Amino acid sequence: MDYQLNTRLNGNIAMTSRFHESKPLQRDKTLYKFLWVQGGTLTVEVDHIPMKLEKDEIITLTPLHHLDIKEVEGEYLAFVFNSNFYCIYGHDDEVSCNGFLFYGSSRVMRLKLSEEQSSNLRDIVRIFRQESAVNDNLREEMLRIVLKRFIITCTRIARTRFGVGRENEQTFDVIRRFYVLVDSNFREKKQVRDYADMLCRSPKTLSNLFAACGLPSPLRVIHERTEAEAKRLLLYTRKSAKEIGSILGFEDVAAFSRFFKKMTGGSVSDYRKQAQREELPTVME
Repeated sequence: MDYQLNTRLNGNIAMTSRFHESKPLQRDKTLYKFLWVQGGTLTVEVDHIPMKLEKDEIITLTPLHHLDIKEVEGEYLAFVFNSNFYCIYGHDDEVSCNGFLFYGSSRVMRLKLSEEQSSNLRDIVRIFRQESAVNDNLREEMLRIVLKRFIITCTRIARTRFGVGRENEQTFDVIRRFYVLVDSNFREKKQVRDYADMLCRSPKTLSNLFAACGLPSPLRVIHERTEAEAKRLLLYTRKSAKEIGSILGFEDVAAFSRFFKKMTGGSVSDYRKQAQREELPTVME
């Protein structure tokens, strides 16, 4: 462990190159994560989806994502924190990452850094290490400031990747807010019109905005968020298909089964059996 701080209000922040060996951090289901490969490769599974990350690639994960580090063939850095240390929802106006860097779908943000971007993040990490060595009553707030700088820098990198500039910043903000609303309401609200009303836009306007940015349709986003939650509940709980369907807002188990097959191409029971064959870990209900 390079550094970890637990505050009196149950805030937690850690920076480590040995996340795969830290059982307490792996068990903590409240952590947002930056996973940055600094050399070689890193093979991981996120929500049962394999990914091989190479040097200067970063992925961002929410507490909802199940991360399993399979193989370390180089060096990486995990930068993790919980909402009690820094709440991205409460400070959304500061960092603009909610619904962009961090989103509950299995569609994980994956960034490739340029040399300059990598150097900028290394500078921030160096400052973090310096501040973590100072044992005074200002340390916690200084680490929070450094974390915010790291988040903003990654947000800027992601915005560059997606071509977000001043001319389309308003469009980007509407899309980001849509993702945030879906993350909070997908169990109850399944139609694009529901979210269009909350954003004071028409469904057609939303569809046009997403198409202009080369993104999946708004309806697809809603469905993918529901699918991701269904898979997590099937993989990591013992809840029945009927219970999961009810949690996700489906009228009955038949409607849930039809949705799941349409999205995945397979049945609910087959998906869970596959997980059991591969002996995936489960969590308590």
